[in-house]
Amino acid sequence: MNDTLTLDHQLTLQSKSSFLYSFFLLPKEKRQAIYTLYAFCRQTDDIADDMGPLESRISTLNRWERELKHCFYQKVGNYFESLKQVAEHFKIPVEHFLELIAGVRMDLHDINYRSFDDLKVYCYRVASIVGLMCIQIFGYRDPVIKDYAENLGIALQLTNIMRDVAHDADIGRVYLPKEELDRFGVTRAELEAHQFSDRFEQLMIFQAERAQHYYDQAEACLPESERRNMLVAEIMKNIYYRLYEKMQERHYDVLSEPVRVSKASKIWITAKTFSGIKLLG
Repeated sequence: MNDTLTLDHQLTLQSKSSFLYSFFLLPKEKRQAIYTLYAFCRQTDDIADDMGPLESRISTLNRWERELKHCFYQKVGNYFESLKQVAEHFKIPVEHFLELIAGVRMDLHDINYRSFDDLKVYCYRVASIVGLMCIQIFGYRDPVIKDYAENLGIALQLTNIMRDVAHDADIGRVYLPKEELDRFGVTRAELEAHQFSDRFEQLMIFQAERAQHYYDQAEACLPESERRNMLVAEIMKNIYYRLYEKMQERHYDVLSEPVRVSKASKIWITAKTFSGIKLLG
């Protein structure tokens, strides 16, 4: 493991994340903090996504977690020092970082969620918890923003899962709940074969309706007084919602080819969201 957290800026700029377009709008101190947080989240996720042997990935993630605890609890300086400084300055609980690691660890075991309740735990750990860390950096006054972050995180993760059904199936991952696959008569083998059908479309419509519920819940938990503080989160939301719309336009055929939001669209959405919130005062 290298001291790559010292390269957070470069790591972020090298990424193709939809979040990149919104980071530039933050004040310098918050932007640097987000870069450091993003680096941690990205590197943690990369451990699970590495194509190396499973035992090696499990060992690496365990060591990653131990080193984090050493830095935060035992005051042992290491490559997490910059992350610790961000956490202390913006009052991000160390438990949030450990929760993310727990979520990523779920990707190292057989992914077979029986029900949405099971999947929701995963979504909370890998997405909502990131939102809860980000809002500490963005700043807020109304505690309902925590509910906003939790709901938005689930909405974004469900959108990700819908988009990546084919890719995930290719690497042996099926996040869609087993109960729902069975209800709509869609088999794991069909997903692995990228076999689109009316049954698959109905399954995806069901997933989309659930994601829409969480988008709506997030919006309901965003007071006008906090909208400016959540500018970056709203840009993320709008970019992902455009992805959500594109899947709808394709009748949820995410199996034949990837669904993407173009760079030009991301820039336009960023500018439009920024202008809209700025006009609110």
